[in-house]
Amino acid sequence: MGDSAPSVLISLADDEGNSVSVYVLGRSPRWTAGLVVKTPFVSGRIDLALYVARLRAWADALDHLDAGEDVAWMAMSSGPSIFIQLTGERDCPEVIVEDESRSMVTVRFPLVPPDGWIADHRLRLRLVMDHWVPMLSV
Repeated sequence: MGDSAPSVLISLADDEGNSVSVYVLGRSPRWTAGLVVKTPFVSGRIDLALYVARLRAWADALDHLDAGEDVAWMAMSSGPSIFIQLTGERDCPEVIVEDESRSMVTVRFPLVPPDGWIADHRLRLRLVMDHWVPMLSV
């Protein structure tokens, strides 16, 4: 992967044009990242603080998803929350992004991730943590 900083923590997308991504934008006192949601109907972006605790919570969320459990990531914090339901209202996986503290918008859409998506996201997380977490103490 070279010397470039890993920038994509989450990338869930399907063939219908639905996607949820979390990009690490760079080093800042608040660990700034960007949450991007795109569907054929809506599109939006929210800047958020990405702390080590949130990265560890994402690791826990991936473990729960791998065990067949639904997850809520960043729920009950200031800013957006991401919920992944393995069997949503349409009998397929569903992603829900809620931004109650800022825009008061909720986006819910079915999304069937590709095979191996959890392993892919574990690798993304490891690369992000290996690069960015040591900078917290600097």
